[in-house]
Amino acid sequence: MNFQLDEDILLLKRGVRDFVQTEVEAAAMEIEESNAIPERIIAMSKELGLFGLSIPEEYGGLGIGMVGKCALYEEIGATHNGFTTLIGAHTGIGTVGIVEMGNEEQKQRYLPKMASGEQIGAFALTEPSAGSNATNLKTTAVRRGDKYILNGTKHYITNATEAGVFTVMAVTDPAKGPKGITSFIVEKDFPGFQVGAVEKKMGLRGSHSAEIIMEDCEVPAENVLGEEGQGYVNALKILANGRAGLAARNLGSCQKLLDLSMLYAKDRVQFDVPIFEHQAVSHMIAEMAMEIEALRSFTYRVAWMVDEGMKVIKEAAMLKLFGSEVYNRIADKAVQVHGGIGYIADYPIERFFRDARITRIYEGTSEIQKNIIAGQLKKQYQQQ
Repeated sequence: MNFQLDEDILLLKRGVRDFVQTEVEAAAMEIEESNAIPERIIAMSKELGLFGLSIPEEYGGLGIGMVGKCALYEEIGATHNGFTTLIGAHTGIGTVGIVEMGNEEQKQRYLPKMASGEQIGAFALTEPSAGSNATNLKTTAVRRGDKYILNGTKHYITNATEAGVFTVMAVTDPAKGPKGITSFIVEKDFPGFQVGAVEKKMGLRGSHSAEIIMEDCEVPAENVLGEEGQGYVNALKILANGRAGLAARNLGSCQKLLDLSMLYAKDRVQFDVPIFEHQAVSHMIAEMAMEIEALRSFTYRVAWMVDEGMKVIKEAAMLKLFGSEVYNRIADKAVQVHGGIGYIADYPIERFFRDARITRIYEGTSEIQKNIIAGQLKKQYQQQ
């Protein structure tokens, strides 16, 4: 395995780190208070090419492999998670479906604008009746001439209010179960499409999730993504592809929490010595550092496997599970190390603690990842 980054990626990584530390961090409280990412931050993100990380160069993106993307996601994860989620959802599940499964006409039509950030991407699978049970979709798609007519409601759709392009899963043949689900590329301006209520969340201020409602929504037949009936398989591929990137974003947040905790523990004096000198505190920090190194190694191993074209269903599920659980444990320890100040909203620790909780739920809950792992192990041992 080779995790060595070439000079171009290292240069971009340094640029992203500088941007995150000087610009995004300075806007963190503004994001919390306004529940919006400032336009200047979005504009600078476009200039850096952050919206095009997953998109090949021939369509205007940076064409970076998964190892390189994880190196950049790690930097992006070290700041406000609302900003991190806007970028991550777009460059992950919002675009990879078109990149991996779109035909040439679809790629030419959508990817250049998505790479520049002119159009944001979103992924619409979850419904009131279909969360962890993703096959229980009620949204339907019926072909009428050269169009499909979509009817149904999705919810918890990240980037819904910002997105111009949605990857939508709908049932085209109810009799076929999971094999009757089809993927569609749906534009926000298509007739019958509207964004509904914006959900109020525990964390991720600045990252908006909302309902999308389709009432006789007209989608051209050429906007079927992949083959009809392959939508559920497509969804699994899209989600699995993004799991190394999500883990890298979690890794960046974990490293930030360790850095903040170490600085605080060296400066905060109790009983006449810095609290780092108290074994209870230093042991918590040692545990944080150990888990971060384990997560870092696991993240880049899976990223390398993706770049090598290997099957990573089991490993990606393990990584998503491990990364989100580690982030939550480290956020909890960081609050404990900081004591009372870690619970105060004027400081970043409290924000990371709230933002960490969703990582065990979105893009597949921890329990669903265990199901995937167990299922893959069962297949593996049946073949032996």
